[in-house]
Amino acid sequence: MFTTESEAYEYLEDQEVKFVLLAFCDVFGSMKNVSIMLRDLHRAFQSGLSIDASAIRGFGSVDESDLFLKPVLSTLTLLPWRPAQGRIARFYCNIFYPDGSPFEMDSRDILKRSVERAAQMGIRVSFGAECEFYLFRLDENGDPTQIPADTAHYMDVAPFDKGEIVRREICLALEQMNFTPETSHHEEGPGQNEIDFRYSGAMSSADNVLTFKSVVETVAAANGFHASFAPKPMRNQAGNGFHINMSPRRLEDNEPDPGLKRWFMAGILSHIREMTAFLNSTEESYQRLGTFKAPRYITWSNQNRSQLIRIPAGTGEYDRIELRSPDCMTNPYVAYALLLEAGMDGIRRQLEPSDPVNRNLYELSGQEETVYETLPSSLPEALNLAEASVFIKSILPDAMTAAIRSRYREEAVHDE
Repeated sequence: MFTTESEAYEYLEDQEVKFVLLAFCDVFGSMKNVSIMLRDLHRAFQSGLSIDASAIRGFGSVDESDLFLKPVLSTLTLLPWRPAQGRIARFYCNIFYPDGSPFEMDSRDILKRSVERAAQMGIRVSFGAECEFYLFRLDENGDPTQIPADTAHYMDVAPFDKGEIVRREICLALEQMNFTPETSHHEEGPGQNEIDFRYSGAMSSADNVLTFKSVVETVAAANGFHASFAPKPMRNQAGNGFHINMSPRRLEDNEPDPGLKRWFMAGILSHIREMTAFLNSTEESYQRLGTFKAPRYITWSNQNRSQLIRIPAGTGEYDRIELRSPDCMTNPYVAYALLLEAGMDGIRRQLEPSDPVNRNLYELSGQEETVYETLPSSLPEALNLAEASVFIKSILPDAMTAAIRSRYREEAVHDE
């Protein structure tokens, strides 16, 4: 949108922007930000804005706590809600040490390096996301309850669907932020919703996921609801999935390449168990897998929604691979980086996938279940696989896996 800092600054002044949010993603996929006045934006671009890394779980210790945020010019967007005075703009940021070297736990930088390696191989991959969430009512104190917004089912309409107005406001807010939602509808669970958005490059898609979750939570709260992206917020209902669609292409050719797609998919299938700790990063994630169309087995098929990977009916830009195991608690930058690297490994080695499994895997007998390899059944199992993986160590710092294990242990102690 802008090529220079001065162009962006002039635009922000014309739009009467007074506050600028410098946003970034923590290890666990949550957005963090700090607000500055517009007059201080130049300093942020030139020397960065200091933050206390020790106060952000997984980022650092007290003795090495200084990190700097530098805004990424291409990520500038105006927030659609205007305060009483002035407007608010937001940049996503890269994170650096005081000496200017990149912070190894900056997940945006991790994805950037993976995208660059793919380009060096002559490969680009478009990503599209399908994010599911529940809307819950608030109590008289404004705190979330476990009462869903409605009792509607898949693609029901108003008045049974109480989330229609909320979804519409979310889509309108996203459009004002130059974000392109494509479809929205009520999902299977009571109070459960889904909004899908258009394919884009890996980095912009990951940025969009972070923006999307923030907008959903903000608009839901403004309408008197709590939005939950938790993997299994209601034990006996469908969980929230984060279905990731991928379309690998050669840089010089925009047309689908069946061989490229097949190798890319085979690479993901070969590394999926090692990656699961990052695609499903909470213990609750494993309550979702294997229930209500969430996959358990490492299989693929055309269109079959009981599989880990399905190949939906689609042509041209909609010719794609859909991975159905991740949930919305993942860090989208880390997830996309791992999937890119796994797919590229499949392309380099020209891996061939196993035969498709064209049957309902929820109807397998006990003996049949042993035929197919399964995803990890718990977060500790997934973490053990990640820690032993040469593939994971080649992409992510050990501290990232350690941060997820540390959070798991803390939550386990709390639950006791």
